[in-house]
Amino acid sequence: MPSLINRYATPFITGLFIVSLISGIALFFHVGPSGFHGMHEWLSMVLILPFILHIWKNWRPLTNYFKRSPMVIALAVSLLISLPFLMPTSGETRKGPPPFAFSHQILTNSASAVAPLLGMTGDDVAARLRSAGVELSDPDQPIADAISKSGANEMRAIGALLTPAR
Repeated sequence: MPSLINRYATPFITGLFIVSLISGIALFFHVGPSGFHGMHEWLSMVLILPFILHIWKNWRPLTNYFKRSPMVIALAVSLLISLPFLMPTSGETRKGPPPFAFSHQILTNSASAVAPLLGMTGDDVAARLRSAGVELSDPDQPIADAISKSGANEMRAIGALLTPAR
């Protein structure tokens, strides 16, 4: 096992980092295929294992870095520059890509308000939501509240609204 770690930890870190770097740059500039998003997220998760193996392999030399100020400074600066991204912005309601934010905004309306957008009646919307495990307590209840109170899966409820009844 140690020889396997010695041979592959650093090469996998390098390869996966390059994939993460390229897909991250493409995501930042909104270019490239839509698959970059999933690739970036999932392969960044895969990168964790070779990173841990690399840390394990190089533990003694790594501890020497902590005895000097550059490592402490680099980690502190990294933490500080990441904090603004965690600060809430004014008017922020829901995070995520615009299509998700849009769908969440639509769900703040009642079934009768959403129905014309889908070419249905309020009763049709309520029936489709029921098929996804969502119960509306009254016709004016926001769909998002009904989903939350029912403990239903939001994506399944949205899918039920968009899938024609069979």
